Amino acid sequence: MIRSMTGFGYCEYSEDNIRCTVEIKTVNHRYIDIFIRMPKQVSSLEDRVRSIISAKIQRGKVDVYITFEDNSEDAVEVVADERLAAAYSNALRNMARNLGIEDDVSASTLARFPDILKVENRQDEERVGAVLEKAVENAVAALVDMREKEGQKLKESLFLILNTVESYVEKIRQRAPVVVEEYKKKLEARVEELAGMKIDPARLAMEAAIFADRCSIDEEIVRLGSHIYQIRDMLEAGSPVGKKLDFLLQEMNREVNTIGSKSSDVEITNLVVELKNEIEKMREQVQNIE
Repeated sequence: MIRSMTGFGYCEYSEDNIRCTVEIKTVNHRYIDIFIRMPKQVSSLEDRVRSIISAKIQRGKVDVYITFEDNSEDAVEVVADERLAAAYSNALRNMARNLGIEDDVSASTLARFPDILKVENRQDEERVGAVLEKAVENAVAALVDMREKEGQKLKESLFLILNTVESYVEKIRQRAPVVVEEYKKKLEARVEELAGMKIDPARLAMEAAIFADRCSIDEEIVRLGSHIYQIRDMLEAGSPVGKKLDFLLQEMNREVNTIGSKSSDVEITNLVVELKNEIEKMREQVQNIE
């Protein structure tokens, strides 16, 4: 299925007093670029998060925002640095003795000093990781669903444009032989006007053949038809095809430019302008396909 590179996924998941919230946003990008912002206490799980995302998404700039709460009783422990507390206590007692003031150092007094009490997180990484993985998987599933729905709309739009492109190519194909005949008639009329005599049929045929060869666009039309077929086939096959589609559209544009440079016919030139406009519409939309 065709996927857009624009999407959003969100999940809030709780289990065993652990709650994880995952928000994922994606926009178009030439390659896959994953940026993850998550709390420090679960940063060791970043590679697991990245693996889940990269398994489901091939292209796009991916921004991931994770919040985490562990309300388990053993998740946090307060630890006292007793050596540092003893050093503070000795310094305070010495100061009281030297200044001749009352020594009233207590544990609550020492606890106010920096770095005496430290809060340490003691999460069970496997338990936390299991909850986080489920939250990420659900958020990615929501994101992929949104990208597929948007991709379906892009696919339908591209098929409509392809039909228009194909109709213009067919008009050019039908017009090309007429251009040669018109040139032959104009050449004959011009020669008769200037020379006042009939032109040699063989010479006229040779000039028309030279003109036809110089202005031949048969190969370009065949290649355009092949590109249109390949694009339809890719759209039916599904993502990831964005890069291939972009390449084919560049090739189509090249063929159309060649037709424009070879043709001196106003009608074909106008059709070339319309073709280029339709191809540009497709390229704009393909930029957002995974």
